[in-house]
Amino acid sequence: MSDERHPLFIPVIFVGGLVFGFGLALSNMAKPEVVLDFLLLDDFGLLFVMGGAAIVSGLTVVLAVQFLGNAPLTGRAYTRRVKDMDRDVVVGGTVFGVGWGLSGICPGAGYASLGIGNYPILLAFIGMFVGAYLQGYWKTIRSSEQPAGG
Repeated sequence: MSDERHPLFIPVIFVGGLVFGFGLALSNMAKPEVVLDFLLLDDFGLLFVMGGAAIVSGLTVVLAVQFLGNAPLTGRAYTRRVKDMDRDVVVGGTVFGVGWGLSGICPGAGYASLGIGNYPILLAFIGMFVGAYLQGYWKTIRSSEQPAGG
């Protein structure tokens, strides 16, 4: 990460997390049982929350870039980053989905869940950090085995 961040980077991150967590808790999306009901197609509330959040988030970014002139978090000129659909995206998304289905919580909602007193979710955080570490270790090993220039 760059050391030349906009001075508002940390305050914007904090306020964004505060608003995000409050919204997740208010909409009950920080409760794993609500998320599992969605995944079992018993309750579509999560779909409305996510759809509404995507619309409001998109409008917020468009307005922020328009009035601030730069990307709100980095202070740099806003540019689009298009990620190619490759094997890592498909496999990573699949593995993420298995973890989401097993735990009933995604990482952002997990932190909010901790904030409303769901302390057993700490085991999911340990699992996430161990899983991310193992993936990084595996990627390092895999890249060192590839021939130079390839």
